[in-house]
Amino acid sequence: MGKKTFFGRGRRLFIGAAAGAVLVLSGCAREQGYTVVDGTMLGTTLHVVADVRNTTAGELRAAILELDREAKASMSIYDATSLLSRLNRNETDTVDRHIAFNLRLADSIGALSDGRYDVTVKPLVEAWGFAGKEAAVHPNVDSILQFVGRDKVRIEGNRLVKSDPRVQLDFNSVAKGYTVDLLAALVERFGASNYIVDIGGEVRCRGVNREGNAWRIGVETPFDGNMSDGEYLQKRIRLHDGALATSGNYRRYYLDDAGNKVAHTIDPRTGRSVLSRLLSVTVAAPTCAEADALGTMFLAMGADDALKAASQMPGVAVYFILAGDGDSYEEYVSPAMEPLVMP
Repeated sequence: MGKKTFFGRGRRLFIGAAAGAVLVLSGCAREQGYTVVDGTMLGTTLHVVADVRNTTAGELRAAILELDREAKASMSIYDATSLLSRLNRNETDTVDRHIAFNLRLADSIGALSDGRYDVTVKPLVEAWGFAGKEAAVHPNVDSILQFVGRDKVRIEGNRLVKSDPRVQLDFNSVAKGYTVDLLAALVERFGASNYIVDIGGEVRCRGVNREGNAWRIGVETPFDGNMSDGEYLQKRIRLHDGALATSGNYRRYYLDDAGNKVAHTIDPRTGRSVLSRLLSVTVAAPTCAEADALGTMFLAMGADDALKAASQMPGVAVYFILAGDGDSYEEYVSPAMEPLVMP
């Protein structure tokens, strides 16, 4: 059984540098044998602390910028020239290693989700206004659902084969975590044995921090519109080796003309926004790609199904924050996550 506790929704906890990757500074430097690089990657924040060898912060930054270019050129749905965009427009059918890996991982996570995790969801996400397009006033969900479904696309050799040319892929639920893994591999190639790499709050780490302790990562309080980048934290997680990703609907949402909340997590079975009392999902996993995808999967399941699924997956480390009674939160900590949560 996991651990459940309750606490007031108004609780706001400020934690400074101890929050680790949540709070990001700018610039690059070398501190106590660790090289620090901060900036942007994949259009969001970048934070790297690593004991790299025989290189400078500038050289490491240059390698990171090249990885950023490579990742966006492959998997971005916002770059019209990316390979994924061209696949979605049927201008090519050739996949690279990044897209092939993410599609295979999506299949394995999708098999656990009862259809709630599906990377062919892009036309629905776009119709609801979350893929760089304006939302349709009244999206024709039923017509879009005709060309949504993982059974409608497959890889043969290095080719992407679609049963319907209107099928489109969206890797936003896994590509950032996957790129975090690539970034971790990059700093290891530079000789790092102790590091934390963070892209937009999704992290992977190894070894110890500058004080010789486990890396500490903050989990934000999921109140609507929280854009504080670490000022309001609910929990801290400690990791020596592994990855952490958080998914939530408290930032990417809008209110429609009738005042209804429309969140960016879309159920590919119904074509509609997923809203439940499950506000935030944090997953620890060996790789950030897995943590990223699993976080989206649990969020798409909604509170009851996510709690049931987590209880049936005792080896999966999850931390859920749910809306409780009145102005309160409820939290669920799985057995595998309990040793990682700081008091």
